[in-house]
Amino acid sequence: MDDNTDTEIALDETDLTILERVEQNSDVSLESLAAELDLSKSAVHYRLNKLKENGVITSVSADVDPLAIGLNMLMITDVSVSHDSGYATDIGEALADIDGVYQLYYTMGDVDFTVLSRVQNREQMNDLIDDIVAIDGVNHTSSKFVMKELKTGNETVANMSDEMIENVLQE
Repeated sequence: MDDNTDTEIALDETDLTILERVEQNSDVSLESLAAELDLSKSAVHYRLNKLKENGVITSVSADVDPLAIGLNMLMITDVSVSHDSGYATDIGEALADIDGVYQLYYTMGDVDFTVLSRVQNREQMNDLIDDIVAIDGVNHTSSKFVMKELKTGNETVANMSDEMIENVLQE
């Protein structure tokens, strides 16, 4: 499991606009970004490279619609575990290795991990839960099944409040 550090990079409004456009469409061209921002292509290219080098843009990828490939069962599973030495890393890695798990969070509070997984049918769902409870140190699971996905996506910048944007610009 990766430990995320809280290293914030100084950004301006142009950087935030670039980030929002790239989040919305990873194939956006330098030409269209340059025209929208009234900058040269080389200036946009430089800014994109700087955002990548500083770890603000971590990857550029295609968003695959899970429903289009039959992954229509979304499950949210809370996992409670024994707190032995190194449990967060050991159990976290074991959970991350389970087929079907696509997001995993180590949490504080009544639950130790929250697992988001996608499967195509009930048999796969049962297998996934069996894989979770088979991990040494897992004490309890509680799963919820999503009936309808109301808001999905990875648009971080587009979902920021004005206050959040102001805080980024003040850094």
